[in-house]
Amino acid sequence: MKQQKYYIFLQKQILLMVGLSLIPGLVYIGLGWVFDVLFPALLWYTFLLMVSLYGWSVYKDFSVRRMSEEELEGWYNSLKRFMYLIFAAWLMAFLVFVDCEKYDIHYIAIFTQIGASVVASALLVSDKKLFVPILLMLMLPLALYFLLIHTWYGYILAIFSLVLLSVLLYAANNTYKLIQKNYYHAQHDVLTGLFNRRYFMEYMEALNEELDMYQKVAYIFLIDLDHFKSINDSLGHDVGDKLLKDVASRIARYAKGTHMAARLGGDEFMIVSKALGKEESDIVSGENFAEGLLDVIRKPYVINHHHLYISASIGVHQLNPLSIFGGNFIREVDIAMYEAKAQGRDGLILFNKALEERVERHLAIEQKLHQAIKEKKISVYYQPQFDKHETLVGCESLIRWSDEELGTLSPEEFVPIAEKTGLILELGSYVLRQTLETLTRWCEKGNRLQSFSINISMRQLLSDKFLDEVEGLFERYFKEGTSRPKIYFEITEHVFAEDMKKVILTMNRLKQIGISFSIDDFGTGYSSLSYLSVLPIDEVKIDKSFVDRLNDSDNDKKMISTIIAIAKNFDLNIVAEGIETFEQLVVLVQNECNVFQGFYFEEALSQASFEEKYFIL
Repeated sequence: MKQQKYYIFLQKQILLMVGLSLIPGLVYIGLGWVFDVLFPALLWYTFLLMVSLYGWSVYKDFSVRRMSEEELEGWYNSLKRFMYLIFAAWLMAFLVFVDCEKYDIHYIAIFTQIGASVVASALLVSDKKLFVPILLMLMLPLALYFLLIHTWYGYILAIFSLVLLSVLLYAANNTYKLIQKNYYHAQHDVLTGLFNRRYFMEYMEALNEELDMYQKVAYIFLIDLDHFKSINDSLGHDVGDKLLKDVASRIARYAKGTHMAARLGGDEFMIVSKALGKEESDIVSGENFAEGLLDVIRKPYVINHHHLYISASIGVHQLNPLSIFGGNFIREVDIAMYEAKAQGRDGLILFNKALEERVERHLAIEQKLHQAIKEKKISVYYQPQFDKHETLVGCESLIRWSDEELGTLSPEEFVPIAEKTGLILELGSYVLRQTLETLTRWCEKGNRLQSFSINISMRQLLSDKFLDEVEGLFERYFKEGTSRPKIYFEITEHVFAEDMKKVILTMNRLKQIGISFSIDDFGTGYSSLSYLSVLPIDEVKIDKSFVDRLNDSDNDKKMISTIIAIAKNFDLNIVAEGIETFEQLVVLVQNECNVFQGFYFEEALSQASFEEKYFIL
């Protein structure tokens, strides 16, 4: 598909050529009347009028935003016919009036022929298929005319005519090449040679009109390379650029003839199908195309002697006039692509309404979370912990959020969003202050617990300000010499995938303050025996997923007993969470688990409810 501006430019030349033909053509009518050659002049002008009317119809038929590629190509062919005919009319004028030497009209005919050639080289310079044949059509008969004079000056004029033809062709061709070069750079990505973002957006505007007019659909595919940044960082940008060029080349070959491929920037590519009828637009064909594209991208690359293996995440979206309006199609296919990333990469996700609603809720949570923290709308709840005799020994602080518009949100829904946006630092500080304030109040009232657990995020633990914050809070809430429960900071195993040296240094400094550490969700992440021997851990929490399966098979019971045995070998306190049945409790007690929590005992309670049920204040 040629750029829209190209067709718009050619359309404007139609009216210009009609004006430049009909108005000067009246001069020949006047000359024909004065010098008694009116009849051929009228015949010629009638032909010129007919060609001009044809040109007007071609002009009116044009609508770049309402025509398919095939229709635009058909319109372009009509425009070429018009241009050939309008300049053929001027050739006819030359042939008719060049014999009128008696009244010296032939000089006007010769000048008009040269003028028409200059006009053709100037106005049609953007299209080589037009200016080359038309210049030959105009200038060769003029050179032949000079030759047929059979005089010395006739031969010289014939040579000069051919020289002028060569100059016009040379100048027009150079200008054409420059236009095409600029046109190409305006449309294409410099690195990969694919279409660029600018052209892509113009293409989509035209496609939008076509989908709307003919009630068709199209498929759009957003491709993002997985872990491309790591290649740039480890092997350098030269290798990264060559990899992008190879990927782009594969995409272009795969999409050739049926789809338009563009590079949006970085390692993101977009592929768009042509407008499809209902019989061609089943979702399976779109998914099959995307699966084939994944296979093409996965094949190994050899760059500078490096054997590289990459994958991609692809968002797929079926376009229609409603989805494409207002630029929503970019957002929608982007949502699908990031969902593919979230589900493990190297795959594809088809955009649908359920996915859109989930992401819109995600955005709403992200927008409201900061204000909720600021206005203290995040509530701290406390879930009690018991020993094997079902005696209260401790509790874990948990958070809850209830919003008028969003309803009740679980931590599993909004904490990951806080992690991604960085609000987890603000949220963690708020929860830590609220929890320590509550613990201090309970201690002052004489209500003692053996332990108190607070969840700490990876970002908090790795923050340079976290140590100072904890020290300040402890100085504020716990006076020197006062007794208090053992305070556990619960961390997930994901922190072990970060900077281990910094994690260990931070944990040791916190232990000097009096903090103990518990590994939450033990056994589900990165844990290993080496971590237990290196990290200053005091407690492990058996994840609910293991507890849930205790009734399923003997293998699951063996898994629990193994986890407990490992923890005991390291002299760690053992907490089982998520206990919901008496049978689960029995198995855990038999395996000598120390502490228990879950709905079997009690759900998480608000501060007031916890105090009312377990304390006397």
